[in-house]
Amino acid sequence: MTVELTTLESGLRVVTDTMRELETASVGVWIDAGSRHEKETEQGLSHLLEHMVFKGTKRRGARAIAEEMESVGGEINGATSVEHTCYQARVLARDVGLSLDILGDILTQSVFDPAELDREKSVILQEFGETQDMPDDLVFDRFNEAAYPGQAIGRPILGTPEGVSAFTRARVASWLNRQYTRPASVVAAAGAVHHAEIVEQAAEAFGSMSMRERKEPARAVYRGGDARLKRKLEQTHVVVGFEAPSFRDPTTYAAHVFANAVGGGVSSRLFQEVREKRGLAYSIYSFHWGYSDTGLFGFHASSAHKDVPELVDVSLACLAECAETLNEAEARRASAAMKLSLLTALESPSSRSDQIARQVQAFGRVFSRAEIVEKIDCLTLDDIRAAGRLALRTAPTVSVVGETRKAPDPVKVREKLKGV
Repeated sequence: MTVELTTLESGLRVVTDTMRELETASVGVWIDAGSRHEKETEQGLSHLLEHMVFKGTKRRGARAIAEEMESVGGEINGATSVEHTCYQARVLARDVGLSLDILGDILTQSVFDPAELDREKSVILQEFGETQDMPDDLVFDRFNEAAYPGQAIGRPILGTPEGVSAFTRARVASWLNRQYTRPASVVAAAGAVHHAEIVEQAAEAFGSMSMRERKEPARAVYRGGDARLKRKLEQTHVVVGFEAPSFRDPTTYAAHVFANAVGGGVSSRLFQEVREKRGLAYSIYSFHWGYSDTGLFGFHASSAHKDVPELVDVSLACLAECAETLNEAEARRASAAMKLSLLTALESPSSRSDQIARQVQAFGRVFSRAEIVEKIDCLTLDDIRAAGRLALRTAPTVSVVGETRKAPDPVKVREKLKGV
């Protein structure tokens, strides 16, 4: 292992993975603050802040931030998720210090100019419009809302057009001061980096970040439900899902392998039954998403309106059958695919820095390659089948965008799985 982890007195954690054969590095900050940390009146605030930190600081204007990074061939970007916000730069080895200086600057010295704020609100409203034109995005937004009704974890990351339009500079600054604290942050770097240098530079760059204690978000409560949005489309998009393990749950690896085995590739039962044998959809896949205290398992497909009932029936039958009859060959293929995905990520500095940051946030340490592989290899067929059965016995969530009348509701889904 080339990983080193240091926790500063301020609570800021710094983790690095030195990849000696490389001449580039990925450096970033992962903050334990995302859309699920928002109050109902704050929907979309974490995403708006992620945009706004690039719009000027006391030392650099918006254009200067971009030009200074691109003048050395570097890239810098941000991303907001349900539980985290990250800011990541990719640079040559010699420019690691510059990237940390810029990251520290935008996260501690942003000015949130009112004119820039108005422009960025307009940009996000364009994002809303784009999402409305993408049914495969809409169907998942509605799916999450139905799975966790009335909870921040189920709300769209973008928030609402009305809410975003009403946010003031004071609200944005308050969110940063309240949520972006050193104990809630991890500085992670991978590639051509030296741990001691990163620790020293991070301590300086983020020295003025708040150290205050934060209130943790409410625990998620999965409910399940029905979400339907009628749209005039060529196809109807459907997601059917269930509660699954969180990423902290010991059974999360089994659930992930089950999802891969059921619908993670062209040899999977879902793909073979739905597309190859019946021609009911061009694409169908299953998924397992883990959050810190809950998770989701399910499948997504789009199909001709008239074929939706058959598609859902066939898919549910595949899930139920796999929970009882998944065989060793299918489990081995799914496990191999999962290991390939995880280990491939370790070969990229950007993916590696992301992975080690998330592991430190979730578990306080980084798992070795051998540990990850062992967790997958030690799974038995009974473990994998049991994870599938456990998920399929929870309340169903159904989300439909398109022609909604023919899609089965959660009650009918439950009936189809009665024997599981």
